[in-house]
Formats: sequence, C-alpha cells, structure tokens
Amino acid sequence: MERGREVIALAGKERGQKFVIVDIDEKFVYLADGKRLKAVKPKRKSPKHIELLEDRLKLQTRELKEERVNAKIRKFLKRSKNV
Repeated sequence: MERGREVIALAGKERGQKFVIVDIDEKFVYLADGKRLKAVKPKRKSPKHIELLEDRLKLQTRELKEERVNAKIRKFLKRSKNV
C-alpha cells in the first residue's frame, strides 16, 4: 500500500465507494474522496477493510501536497471510473 493509490471500501457505510489513500500509519490508512471526505479530514480505515484497485491508476504523491487537492482527487476518481 502507498499514498495516492485508488482503493474501494469493503466494509462500513462507505462499502463499495472509491477513495484515494492520503496517508498511512502503523495500523490504519486514511482515505479521501474529495467530496464528503476531504484530504484534511480523511476517513480512517483498517487495511483489511479496503481493496487496492488497478496498479496503473495512482495519484502522484506530489499532487496530494498541492493546493486544490480535493478537486484533484475528485477528478482522478472520475477519470478512473471511465477507464
């Protein structure tokens, strides 16, 4: 697992929704979708409750540090839906 990867939630009220990993610590990953869950206040989830999606889709780590990061996350998730 790494920052910027696209994942899908397998459990909880977010089940079936796509997210981007914005941070990782020892026990949890932090997910954002750019709409309800912003990059500054991401959803904390256990890694066993998410599934990594396609290797070819990854938001660049430098983009997670830029301004308008939530807009970039929304655009990335929308683009990945069409692929």
